[in-house]
Amino acid sequence: MKLNKKVLAFTFSLVMGASMVGCGKPQMVLNKNVSTQEASNKQDTKEAATTEVDTLKGSEVVGKDTNDKLEDIQKILDDNFYFEEDDQKKQDGIIKGYMEGLDDPYSVYYTKDEYAEFMEDTEGEYVGVGVQVSQANETKIITVVKVFDGSPAKEAGIEAQDVITKVDGEDVSDQELDAVVDKIRGVEGTDVTITVYRSSDGKDHDYTMKRKKVENPTVEYKMLSDNIGYISVSSFYEVTAKQFIDAVGDLNVQGMEGLIVDLRDNGGGLLDIAVEMLDFMLPEGKIVYTEDKKGNIIDAYNSTDEQKFTKPLVLLVNGYSASASEIFAGAIKDYGIGTLVGTNTYGKGIVQRMFPLDDGSAVKVTIAKYFTPKGNDIHKIGIKPDIEVEFDSAKYKESNGEEDNQLDAAINEMLKKMGKSSSSNSTVDTNANEPEKAE
Repeated sequence: MKLNKKVLAFTFSLVMGASMVGCGKPQMVLNKNVSTQEASNKQDTKEAATTEVDTLKGSEVVGKDTNDKLEDIQKILDDNFYFEEDDQKKQDGIIKGYMEGLDDPYSVYYTKDEYAEFMEDTEGEYVGVGVQVSQANETKIITVVKVFDGSPAKEAGIEAQDVITKVDGEDVSDQELDAVVDKIRGVEGTDVTITVYRSSDGKDHDYTMKRKKVENPTVEYKMLSDNIGYISVSSFYEVTAKQFIDAVGDLNVQGMEGLIVDLRDNGGGLLDIAVEMLDFMLPEGKIVYTEDKKGNIIDAYNSTDEQKFTKPLVLLVNGYSASASEIFAGAIKDYGIGTLVGTNTYGKGIVQRMFPLDDGSAVKVTIAKYFTPKGNDIHKIGIKPDIEVEFDSAKYKESNGEEDNQLDAAINEMLKKMGKSSSSNSTVDTNANEPEKAE
């Protein structure tokens, strides 16, 4: 199995406080071992900015008209701008704008600090408030998907399904997910105020909390009745493969007869981690492959014959299951070893790679499309579940999360696979386990 590079398989949901990966605001992650060099030139910011402008004047990358316009604007600023300028921020803004001109929400520029935070996120820890969020593509509405136990958000009172409307008093209702996440994360011990709209009471709520280092429990598992194992995977980080494999092992020891893997609201993450997990699940053969814009295969990932999962398997997916989640779901479906239950997945079939720059900053660039083992292109299409079940959010809220009709459908399907009556269908735990700690 080829695992020579960490490719960013984007996602759609984010963890607050994490620069993470994001699908349009999905999430992405890369090799934490990628080396970067500190800029050797220690000129002050003003000198660095001047050098940049001098370089641009003779550049074919930025045209002469654009440079002339920038100089005209700078003269206007020198004569009229009321506040103090930050030359480094202006230079970063130029580069960010340059990348935005690609009209690809996944190809972006990270400053040195942003890149460092991004790398930290891929390890499963970050400084934030401890919520996982998703953003609707068309409306830009940012919804809290999950609140982590012991987090500042949990202690403050933020709830799943809350809609984030403001951060520190600033309206973020029309902003991209990555930008909002950047506002929520910050220095450990500093305060952040998040305003949410709660549909259950029709009111806005303000929560002020201190940021702290939060461990993202990417894998949670428990044994349901009828010896049905249940594993929820929230994202694909460095720690996720080990957590997942260990969870399967523990459930096997407990007598698991069938497994439900919940990928709902999982925006994705590291491609290599999804591949490692699929290598554990699949028989020998193709897992996923990527092609560049010329149709050339860049990477092909294959599973070995060392192990495979042979018990009944059901996957839960929804419209927020994106990127690496779709790689996982697509392979399971193509091999026919599991049944997909839920709603159509997000449809992010492209991958990004991070390119570190000499000064510690980096650019993330879309480099390829990926294809399922059978060659399916799912970009902007998604993966259709075998059993379509719309989520009954009203019943879920009314029951305080006790009634999950999609999970019930998955359990019913599992009971059929196991040859058992569905009359004993129950989502009550017989042996719940705490999420494993990230290494």
